[in-house]
Amino acid sequence: MSKTVVRTEQAPVPVASFSQGVAKGGLLQVAGQVGFLPETGRPVGPGLAEQIEQTLRNVQAVLEAGGSGWADVVMMRVYLTDTAHFAELNAVYDAWFAKALPEGGFPARTTVYVGLPAGLLVEIDALAVTGG
Repeated sequence: MSKTVVRTEQAPVPVASFSQGVAKGGLLQVAGQVGFLPETGRPVGPGLAEQIEQTLRNVQAVLEAGGSGWADVVMMRVYLTDTAHFAELNAVYDAWFAKALPEGGFPARTTVYVGLPAGLLVEIDALAVTGG
């Protein structure tokens, strides 16, 4: 069973040697996405809420390119640069998923605190099933 590299122009081009996503055996792993605009490769802005929303749009673009969507996501990992951002993350994240999955069934999630390149406040990856 071979793996399939997932690529879309609707998400930023990776800045290093990795794929935006990889599908194999009914699973799709979306690489960590940040709040870069796909058109420019630059951060959407300095605010956490706008970076979270752009990051989620980038994750969604890779999910869709790989034949999945939010309802297919089983696990998300969120990487934050500051523990003080946890409440704002939850507010933006909850509002996003209330629209994306109005009937519930939200993915499992882990949040960890890390260092990210200057100006970036959040990174998110996702694991989804494909074809169903």
